Amino acid sequence: MKSDFQLVHPQWAENAVIYEVNIRQYTAGGGFTGFLPHLERLKAMGVDILWFMPVNPIGTKNRKGSFGSYYAVRDYRAVNPEFGSAGDFRKVIDKAHSLGMRVIIDWVANHTAFDHPWVEQHPEWYKKDDNGDLESPFDWTDVLALDYNNGELREAMARAMEFWVKDFDIDGFRCDVAMLVPAGFWNDVRLRLEKIKPVFMLAEAEQPDLNERAFDAFYGWELFKVMKAVAKGEDDAGSIRRQIELTRKSFPPYAWQMLFTTNHDENSWNGTEYEMFGDATRTFAVLTFLIMGIPLIYSGQEAGLNKRLKFFEKDEIDWSKMWAEDFYRSLTGIKKRNVALKNGSAGGEQLFIENTGNGILSFARTTGENTVLVFINLTKHHQTAAFVTGDFSGNYINSFTSGPVEITDKTVLRFDPWQYYVFER
Repeated sequence: MKSDFQLVHPQWAENAVIYEVNIRQYTAGGGFTGFLPHLERLKAMGVDILWFMPVNPIGTKNRKGSFGSYYAVRDYRAVNPEFGSAGDFRKVIDKAHSLGMRVIIDWVANHTAFDHPWVEQHPEWYKKDDNGDLESPFDWTDVLALDYNNGELREAMARAMEFWVKDFDIDGFRCDVAMLVPAGFWNDVRLRLEKIKPVFMLAEAEQPDLNERAFDAFYGWELFKVMKAVAKGEDDAGSIRRQIELTRKSFPPYAWQMLFTTNHDENSWNGTEYEMFGDATRTFAVLTFLIMGIPLIYSGQEAGLNKRLKFFEKDEIDWSKMWAEDFYRSLTGIKKRNVALKNGSAGGEQLFIENTGNGILSFARTTGENTVLVFINLTKHHQTAAFVTGDFSGNYINSFTSGPVEITDKTVLRFDPWQYYVFER
């Protein structure tokens, strides 16, 4: 679909940090009312965008586990009673807005639960197998795949998304398996939503055409894979630089890569961030906040979540320690006081700095009079390295200690395993 629409990020998203809310596992009650008291804490931690995993009712037919998958939606216009009422969710949205935060909800457009009313009312809206039977995508046996060749389906889905923006005043969507739904549909929906209010759209995909006119941000899966390999000693810092450069060449210059060390899928199915990154967990978290992109914090990371949360069962997060909250507050603080660290192209260009180290990544983000220098040892070894920092000579502040730092054209730094330095001016 051709259009005069030019994708413009909402201004409020330019320096935003996303926080993924796994509402079922957040509190003992697992609902909106229990989550409400956490909003001020999250605001103080530096969170700007709350991404709620699907809030819709979950199907019961072919349900997986006791509670079922968030992503087996039975009704696109209702709230899952497991989490509370529509009024309870409105209170969360209103409170978040009053604190200056925005709310996006997870949207599952590719498939529905087996007992969604459309299955009986509009079977022609679903994909069929060779025998003419409705089919599930992949091995997702609790859902049925929708057919976007049907124009009536497209209209119904678009109206359902408009409903949440109009009636609940949400600020956008994280769109599940967005690459399985035609880009043309997303382009059309973005146009329609923008007529209501500026929205933020996150694609669970890494497919450049989706970010041309529909989505503000995409999943940085490929970079995540490289980071895990580096943490395990299977790859080096150069591979991270190459992946960053490849992504920037492949995507529209205004597309933002969402950066993370975990999320609900990784935690539940592939392991905790500590399983994946070990002693380098904080090192890679720092990286996700400083390179060009938009950072994500997952529920419980600030509490040092070190278990795989069950996906189809109740499995409450332990909030008793909160030992990483100050760490994440420091990262959001660095980001927000440096315009060079705004998200993606809204911030400063990322310029790599050459060094003599083995496995050290060094770069600058700079715009106007603001510069942030980043030096990260991406190995488990002690190292000393010299850096070609001539263009960035001057006086800086250490972002973590607040101490003064002088950078010269002969800067030499000593590193412990996985150590990082961040300097700002």
